[in-house]
Amino acid sequence: MRPSFYLHLHPPTIPAAQARWRYTLGAGGIAVFLLFILLLSGVLLTFYYVPYPQEAAHSIQRITFLVPYGSFIRNLHFWAAQGLVIISLIHLSRVLLTGAYLPPRRFNYFLGFVIFLFILWENFSGYILRWDEGIHWALVIGTNLIKVIPIIGMPLFTVIMGGNQINPDTLTRFYAFHSISIFLPLVWFTGWHLFRVRRDGGIAYAKEPSSKYSFNRNQSGYLRIHRSILVQREGIAALICLGLLIIWSNLFPAPLALPMGEIQRDNVEAHAPWFFLWVQALLSFGDPLIWGVLLPLMVFLVPLLIPYVLPLPNLSELGRWFPPSGRAAQIVYLCWLSLLVGLTLFGFFRWGFNL
Repeated sequence: MRPSFYLHLHPPTIPAAQARWRYTLGAGGIAVFLLFILLLSGVLLTFYYVPYPQEAAHSIQRITFLVPYGSFIRNLHFWAAQGLVIISLIHLSRVLLTGAYLPPRRFNYFLGFVIFLFILWENFSGYILRWDEGIHWALVIGTNLIKVIPIIGMPLFTVIMGGNQINPDTLTRFYAFHSISIFLPLVWFTGWHLFRVRRDGGIAYAKEPSSKYSFNRNQSGYLRIHRSILVQREGIAALICLGLLIIWSNLFPAPLALPMGEIQRDNVEAHAPWFFLWVQALLSFGDPLIWGVLLPLMVFLVPLLIPYVLPLPNLSELGRWFPPSGRAAQIVYLCWLSLLVGLTLFGFFRWGFNL
């Protein structure tokens, strides 16, 4: 029997040891599944969402309280987006801490990091679409950071906002960013990333015989499993993920606040969304250009440059966590991750947690 298209997306056989849950964490497949959930639920929400300032927040209230199953679909969309940020960071951590960025996979690592940035900005643009008082100060402070960029700051701000301040066109532009300008490149780069995984030989591993984890052997003696087994595991992971997402979406509703302008903004405390809370924490230390633009840019550059500036792990040590030859990259990345988590916790204890 000829394999299906989905089966053909996977290499014919996969190293058995590196196909284990505790090695992959299932993060890559779950991320793709969450992206599919976001696409499906987002399409359903577009039938009722109205991207105009006077109607946006009211349309979300109608979706939540009047549209059949509208609240559940919105909750599913919202929590899938938050989960995608977390699972993408887990996937990034797995790649860096196992040395799976070794050439020829280094370029695909670059693509994966670009996808992670697109996920963050897609999440932020969707956050703005609520157009309620819960997002007002995050919109003002976040977009005003663009103004402090020398030379290109104000023209870039005008392009993003549709003027030199928040105006009726701002929401329409963020809707276009969220549904087209960011989402379509995100899907394109994700497809390219998956294609490169297949082209680069699948998951990274040391090409030498092992004796522990096997379903069958190929002619070279390496222990491998058929791709149908991997597809079964991906299906199990997707079902578990969907079940948890459904339960979570029923227990915890997505945030909902009064439409923008219906309460006194002086009484609303400034909050960044949780995934940019670390930027708000940095801003509290001083100059916006340094702490709000240049330093976050350097923060993003650190994991991006790790495969290009630090010693590469030995090929013979791939396929396991924390290969000794990749210790420098592991230390730098863990310090980077600790910094982000620490700043996020600092922001949480100072301003609270904002979804």
